[in-house]
Amino acid sequence: MAQLDDTYDPLTSVPRDRRVFGAFDAFSLWFSLGIGLLVLQAGAFLVPGLSLGVAFAAIVTGTVLGVVLLAAAGLVGADTGLSAIGTLRLALGARGAAIPAVLNAVQLTGWGAFEIIAMRDSANALAKQTFGFSSPLMWTLLFGGLATALAILGPVSFVRRFLRAWGLWLLLGGAAWLTWRLLADHDLTGLMAKAGTGEMSFGAGVDLVVAMPLSWLPLIADYTRFGRSPRGMFWGSAAGYLLANIWFMGLGACYALVAGGSQEMLLTALAASGGGIALLLIVIDETDNTFADIHSAAISTATLVRVRPARLALGFGAICTAIALFAPMGQYENFLLLIGSVFAPLFGVLLTDHFIVRRRRVDAADLEASRGSGLNLPGLAAWAIGVGAYQALSRLAPDIGATLPAFVVASAVYGGLRLMRKR
Repeated sequence: MAQLDDTYDPLTSVPRDRRVFGAFDAFSLWFSLGIGLLVLQAGAFLVPGLSLGVAFAAIVTGTVLGVVLLAAAGLVGADTGLSAIGTLRLALGARGAAIPAVLNAVQLTGWGAFEIIAMRDSANALAKQTFGFSSPLMWTLLFGGLATALAILGPVSFVRRFLRAWGLWLLLGGAAWLTWRLLADHDLTGLMAKAGTGEMSFGAGVDLVVAMPLSWLPLIADYTRFGRSPRGMFWGSAAGYLLANIWFMGLGACYALVAGGSQEMLLTALAASGGGIALLLIVIDETDNTFADIHSAAISTATLVRVRPARLALGFGAICTAIALFAPMGQYENFLLLIGSVFAPLFGVLLTDHFIVRRRRVDAADLEASRGSGLNLPGLAAWAIGVGAYQALSRLAPDIGATLPAFVVASAVYGGLRLMRKR
């Protein structure tokens, strides 16, 4: 199986008899990817600007909306057997899809570096608090190397050998422990009673939350293409990510309030609540997020150059680790929102193309055309207009949020342009 992961052409549909993922595999992967230190940090961004009750409402609303779109993008991969960039070639043309392939590789490199930074800082803080030992360089190299090794193995090996065997159960135990300590050590009713400062609107909070699942849009088909059943891929992915994102964003908001609204003190509050062991498990699990970033960056790049994904994964892993040695975490929130401005409208085009224009029917001729050198101008135009709508809304009406409106604009424009072409 590991050889299949490594060598399979990202522009070729995976044959039906080689698709091995079931619904529980999808649930395990996306529950694991939905839990992490950066998800805790994202939840912490919501408070104290929003009260805890309003923050939870934003978390549930944004997660549900984002997960529906995420699982739908995964369904495209399950229907076609293509990688994420392979599916975009159907909507943008082969030359047009080169643009998101490059952007995806760049943004995934950033994500991978952020994940390594989060793991390094957390592990170093725990080691310093427990043993008086501090070595950021060692932790950076350790986590960067581990994630790179997993990315070289590929998704089937990772899910079957690591997640389903024991990783998922350790992660559930760690998450349950952090939740229990929160309820046992702190007055949740008192936290809920605290008023927000008003620095963030509900719409802006939803926009921040929805950026988390939407940040995985350019990756999910890289994994669901190995699914036995489109239905299983949709519901398994949706259930796994929905549960994890609501759970951990909520924990992040709660523990941030415990820490006095200081994100810098978030890890200290987690450890002080008796969550050191659970936090350590989550630090280890965070490696899977970095694995996904590195693997999909390699897959995206492999659609542009004739180099094996395993070799590209090695290169991207080294780059992510090097960036993590020097990059600060300060611009994380802006990074999330920038991703939404580019990829949310892009997948508005893709989902409209697959579900409305093609009605989920992709034949051999479509697949062959996606490997050529075509350019789908309506898709590119709709994408550009969607990005413009996002930028305009984020500046003129930041309180209502821009991610979902930009998605709708791109979708509507693409549908209209395709209708005009038929006439």
